[in-house]
Amino acid sequence: MKRILALILALVMVAALFAGCSGEKENTDPQKTEATDPVKTDPTGTDPADPTDPVEPGKTLKVGMVCIGDENDQGYTYNFYRGKDAVTEKMAAKGVTLEWEVITNIGEDDGCTDACIELAEGGCEVVICNSYGHEPFMLKAAADYPDVQFIGCTNLNSQFAGLDNCHNAFANIYEGRYVAGVVAGMKIKELIDTGVITPDQAKIGYVGAFPFAEVISGFTSFYLGARSIVPEVTMTVKYVSSWSDATAEGNAAQALCDEGCILISQHSDNTTPATVAEANGVFHVGYNNDMTGVAPKASLISSRIDWSVYFEYVFDCLLAGEPIARDWTAGMKDGAVVVTELNTAIAAPGTQEKMDEVIAGLADGSINVFAGPWTGTGTAYGADAPDTLVMNEGEFFKESDVAGGQTSAPYFYWIIEGITSEN
Repeated sequence: MKRILALILALVMVAALFAGCSGEKENTDPQKTEATDPVKTDPTGTDPADPTDPVEPGKTLKVGMVCIGDENDQGYTYNFYRGKDAVTEKMAAKGVTLEWEVITNIGEDDGCTDACIELAEGGCEVVICNSYGHEPFMLKAAADYPDVQFIGCTNLNSQFAGLDNCHNAFANIYEGRYVAGVVAGMKIKELIDTGVITPDQAKIGYVGAFPFAEVISGFTSFYLGARSIVPEVTMTVKYVSSWSDATAEGNAAQALCDEGCILISQHSDNTTPATVAEANGVFHVGYNNDMTGVAPKASLISSRIDWSVYFEYVFDCLLAGEPIARDWTAGMKDGAVVVTELNTAIAAPGTQEKMDEVIAGLADGSINVFAGPWTGTGTAYGADAPDTLVMNEGEFFKESDVAGGQTSAPYFYWIIEGITSEN
């Protein structure tokens, strides 16, 4: 295991070597290109960067944000808007006005570099890029603006770029996905107990963006949550080769329904998996946003990152003149990962109580998401052949272990038994 993680970090280091503000602007070409798979860890951020000049209460702080989509996706970028709005209120209570400029529908290409330059030239003191594939293009701009803090959300290479003004951040979303998996498991158990399905029909479908560690970590934690309630459950994953393609996501969800899946979940940006689930009379678990509004008879719950927690941390550092961590993460106990309100109209009886129990267990360490027993097989980044990871009873894999020297970005890439992964 240590050899595997050492290989991952070495490859990350190699990859790194190659590797103003009130309004909203939209790019007319939101085309997104495929990104390289992330390898990530979990920190509270102790790696010092150069101190920043303190921001005095009563001043206005200009902040720019570059987004892969826009708030109308009702998913990924919409969730960043929620974080923006929430932290604006929090900082106002501290006497600091946040003045935002958001540039939307920016692909993972040189358009991101141009957007970062525009924001820096416009006087933004912080520039946030919200998509994994934005990072290399953000780094092109960051070197020329050392007084501007650049943040790559859900990324990992900024911390290795040798630039004091570049930072990475993620949150332990696998915790929220595990809780959502428990909710799914409770519903499947109810269907079995009431004779609607038999245990061999306990099959979940999952719409994934890419076969990256971030996605694999997410669907594995979701599956393990469901399996903790229904040991017989299986899951099929279909990748759509895009973070945000509403049509492809809907088609993948339909194919999973046609294959007999009784519940659909997703790591993709749109609501079409939810609406397809509802149209087919199956259940759904969402991501980034409460999707009960579009699928009230299907969607049970969603998990999401509350980015306002990290944003507030960054702005507090600026207020105090303290360094911003090169890599940062936090989880459910910190409020950085949350689940939406349970859809009690369709959830199984006792689900809320079980959720509360699991959330408490995650907080006190009595529950570990990637606890064994399981066996996984996968190919590390750049490796020639697959490797196998065995986790025995009483053992667990520690994801996003920033404090342990890893990255905030997920690095779990093994496919465990019970899951079928299809390109």
